[in-house]
Amino acid sequence: METIGFIGAYDKTDLILNLAKILTCMGKRILIIDSTINQKAKYIVPFINPTTTYITNFEDMDIAVGFENLEQIKDYLGNSESELPYDILLIDIDTNEKMNIFNIQKAQKNFFVTAFDLYSLKKGMEILSNLEEPLSLTKVLFSKDMLKEDDDYLNFLSMEYKVIWSEYKIFFPLENGDLSVIMDNQRAAKIKFKRLSTQYKEGLLMMTQEILKDASEGSIRKVIKAIEKGV
Repeated sequence: METIGFIGAYDKTDLILNLAKILTCMGKRILIIDSTINQKAKYIVPFINPTTTYITNFEDMDIAVGFENLEQIKDYLGNSESELPYDILLIDIDTNEKMNIFNIQKAQKNFFVTAFDLYSLKKGMEILSNLEEPLSLTKVLFSKDMLKEDDDYLNFLSMEYKVIWSEYKIFFPLENGDLSVIMDNQRAAKIKFKRLSTQYKEGLLMMTQEILKDASEGSIRKVIKAIEKGV
């Protein structure tokens, strides 16, 4: 079982759901863990009579909400003595405390997700401020116009922290077309790629490649195309 961390103050829920859709269609058993303060997954992933803690199935993936740690999830599933029955855990994190609780230092891959508004940047840095050991992170950057100055500013803010930035960066456009598709998907309680921009789908492709090292670009593109067509 692999663990993938998604760290930052920027809203990551829909990004993770879209990425999980690709991974699920590639035959992986996926559990998304929303460990964030606001628990957005509770509001956009359909569930009848949600309790304080629960796991629900959506689009052939499982989503866990309200759990403080992996032990609580194991107890909920009734297999406290064994490994969770998933291939990949995708953990949404927005506090330093949850980074420690979910032992994100041991994750197979960690993404730092941010836009370039000051809240996302500075709150994101606050999450990283108490790192005791160096942490390798891949930047996932949401920006309308990706400028070198923006990336330089992020590097400047993180200089005093124990962050090792990957040279590889993944960009997502901040444009109304994608936001409209995401909102329509939320209202329909479906994950659809049909009207997403080419740039957004390319970002999902690159993130999938980072997670599934053995998967070819062609096989991932084939899955993305099938999701587009609703197959």
